[in-house]
Amino acid sequence: MVINNILNSQTKTITFAAILLAFSAGLSRLLGLLRNSLLAGQFGTGPEVNIYLAAFRIPDFVYNFLVVGGLSVAFLPIFSEYFSKEKEKAWEMVNNVLNVFLFFLFLSSLILFIFAPILIKFIVPGFSVKDQNLTALLTRIMFLSPIFFGLSSIFSGVLHYFNRFLIYSLAPIFYNLGIISGILFLYPRFGLPGLAYGVILGAFLHWIIQTPVVRNCGFHYRALFNLKHPAIKEIFKLMVPRSFAVAGQQINLIVVTAIASTIVGGIAIFNYANDLYYFPIGIIGIPFALAVFPVLSKNWAEGQKEKFLENFSSVFRQIIFLILPASFLIFVLRAQLVRLVLGSLGSGSFSWLDTKLTAASLGLFSVGILASALIPFVSRAFFAFQDTKTPTLIAFTAIALNIFLSFSLVWLLSFPNFFQILIADTLKLGGIGDISIIGLPLAFSLAAILQSFLLLALLNKKLGGIKGGEIFSSFQKVFVLSVFSGFIVYFNLHFLGRFFTTEKVWGILTQTALAGLTGIIFYLAITYFLKFPELRTITSSFHKQFKKEVTSSEIAEP
Repeated sequence: MVINNILNSQTKTITFAAILLAFSAGLSRLLGLLRNSLLAGQFGTGPEVNIYLAAFRIPDFVYNFLVVGGLSVAFLPIFSEYFSKEKEKAWEMVNNVLNVFLFFLFLSSLILFIFAPILIKFIVPGFSVKDQNLTALLTRIMFLSPIFFGLSSIFSGVLHYFNRFLIYSLAPIFYNLGIISGILFLYPRFGLPGLAYGVILGAFLHWIIQTPVVRNCGFHYRALFNLKHPAIKEIFKLMVPRSFAVAGQQINLIVVTAIASTIVGGIAIFNYANDLYYFPIGIIGIPFALAVFPVLSKNWAEGQKEKFLENFSSVFRQIIFLILPASFLIFVLRAQLVRLVLGSLGSGSFSWLDTKLTAASLGLFSVGILASALIPFVSRAFFAFQDTKTPTLIAFTAIALNIFLSFSLVWLLSFPNFFQILIADTLKLGGIGDISIIGLPLAFSLAAILQSFLLLALLNKKLGGIKGGEIFSSFQKVFVLSVFSGFIVYFNLHFLGRFFTTEKVWGILTQTALAGLTGIIFYLAITYFLKFPELRTITSSFHKQFKKEVTSSEIAEP
């Protein structure tokens, strides 16, 4: 009974919902880093891990195009509209949407399953024929994952409507546990296909963990299939622009994978660094975007523009408050983080050269962390008033720039020139023959900065102002304080290096933890004494969550 009450509990403020999602996302990301640590320890940046990572590309394309691209954005407002009118019709709509999208997911996966060997040749042209065939095999196995994720996504929309963020937040944790099980238990028995079986297990767990709470909300499965149902038309109308935007992003990743496949260990280095860079985005940017989306949608639907802008500004400033110092921290500690996460397990398969290139990639990724964290949040401000076209056009612009820069920068960094020498000296890559792989994260960061800038500029124009003055004022203060915090971490890191050996894991861990902790304490202490409103908003959200009673107005507060 107690566990059931906990799993079905509702969040009461945007910030606490974001904190809950951030906590679970942090745990999930830690498991993801453990997964990468196990892969790096077992395979380093060798062909096995490159095959495994490349095999995700086509199944991920299906999942992102049909599910993340639009269904996850379009389903919630339509379900809200139906549920507010007639509950029975709402659940009928859910069953129709569920079955229709399962049909399209299955059909898409089946077609791509058949043509996987042909497509793989274009995705990893740098692989040998043997490695391409093995990549195609793993790809075919992984085509089950979009099916489970499609089910899971619809259930997640229902949970969001009922503010059941806790159980939703547990799903990614179980997904990573499934993948880790594949590495530890299924790979030794089945070889590389065992890694793909772990992905399927994780996707299944991602779906099934949400099922009991969705049933508790009132859902009961019915075999309804009506392509002419009004909700299907409405959802498709909303999701088409967004789906093509996400499809563009997936094509972007496929192009990057193709480029990286021509560089020895390139796919692994890029993906390892990308996962580390995505850690703060996954625990700060995404949770706030998910938590604020239902509230912004309600504000706009009820004509509460000022409340919409207040919530937008508050969440925007909280993201800045948390992400900017994290960006500086990651840049300063990039080598230590890479060595701890990727080089601490296994038998030394992840070499010092791998560490330097991955750390440099992470350093360049960190330049765009704030921009990347703001993109899902600002995009959902557009989605709240059912504008999916504007973010889509901006996304395509950023994708085009990223692809152009990826080719250009990889080429520019592949031979000695002023730019290559400057980057190599800045990121301490002297003496390494080929550093071209770091052109990919640099391209990503520059494209993300452009995308976030365009989103903000057009949103400001559309709304006639987004409280830019208070947002910029907050940015200035946080930026200056983050710079000082970064310098404190940098000097402490080198000071502590005199006392702790970096040849042992415990030495790197102690040095990194102490240096990072001093920077975090300094940052929080100054923001506390200067009474930063963002810190007060975050701390007050805990008080509101655990009050015995909460007003309807407080539920919509940050």
